[in-house]
Amino acid sequence: MIIVLKSGASDAQVEDVCHRITAMGYSPHTIRGALRTVIGAVGDDRGKDALRSLESLECVESVTPILKPFKLASREVRDEPTEIRVGDVTIGGKSLVVMAGPCSVESRPQLLEAAEKVKAAGAHILRGGAFKPRTSPYAFQGLEDEGLKLLAEAKRETGLPIVTEVMEPEKVDIVAEHADILQIGARNVQNFPLLRRVGDAGKPVLLKRGMATTIQEWLLSAEYVLARGNPNVILCERGIRTFEASTRFTLDLNAVPTVKKLSHLPILVDPSHGTGHWELVEAMAMAGIAAGADGLIIEVHPRPEEALSDGPQSLKPERFARLMQRARRVAGAMDRDL
Repeated sequence: MIIVLKSGASDAQVEDVCHRITAMGYSPHTIRGALRTVIGAVGDDRGKDALRSLESLECVESVTPILKPFKLASREVRDEPTEIRVGDVTIGGKSLVVMAGPCSVESRPQLLEAAEKVKAAGAHILRGGAFKPRTSPYAFQGLEDEGLKLLAEAKRETGLPIVTEVMEPEKVDIVAEHADILQIGARNVQNFPLLRRVGDAGKPVLLKRGMATTIQEWLLSAEYVLARGNPNVILCERGIRTFEASTRFTLDLNAVPTVKKLSHLPILVDPSHGTGHWELVEAMAMAGIAAGADGLIIEVHPRPEEALSDGPQSLKPERFARLMQRARRVAGAMDRDL
């Protein structure tokens, strides 16, 4: 249910309503807007009629049901777009955000070179995988804990915040010690114990869409994190599996305006995984910006031909720099900046 408080409701009144919601067996989630405060009461639908009694309170304007199955991610609860702060970077505002770096952390020289070059080109956040989910058990699985240490060193050297993937609930704490954003990869989008655990960690979460996940399923996965009291979820469209075999996946740009219509959460586009071919990355990055995405996540490797994972879809630094130049022009045409 959505409890809308009247304009000018005091902090004490907000606290009292939250206390009443908790006493009824629901979890209150407070969203403070420019004019009004809204409280989402999330829990078992069978007791929702009891919440209607809150309309008798002087400070309450209305109590209405949330119609979408994803409650806290819905625009019914929050119409204003969510903006997420990561250091000096804002994700979801007027300025677009670019996350860039290698698929896998392979060595100290490789990571530091990539970090320095993506920063020079204008990237805001460094991406890199320390733990790698691979289809084959014989493929490179990442440097794991050593990779996290190298990412932390790259952050110290460049000042770029870090986003990296976490694959297991047991690894959330150690990844959170080093990363500014916890990434949930496509294969784990419905790993519900992991989603709960990253929700508890309190760090911003980058939630990638699964290769066979509907938009509603994706938003319900985001709900698992939001329901743990963590409002900082960033969605990422990275391509879905279709009958088309000429690209690695099919980058579903329909998802960008659809998510914007349904949810207040920011959304990024990953044209590297979405196409699987470096020659296509720049064009689809521009299309993602034009579709209304809040940013991009791009794989960049100093020597893609030597990459231990995803070399064919990784840009060389000079190509990434050119992409950033074009992206600034497209962003300007969309009344945004980069």
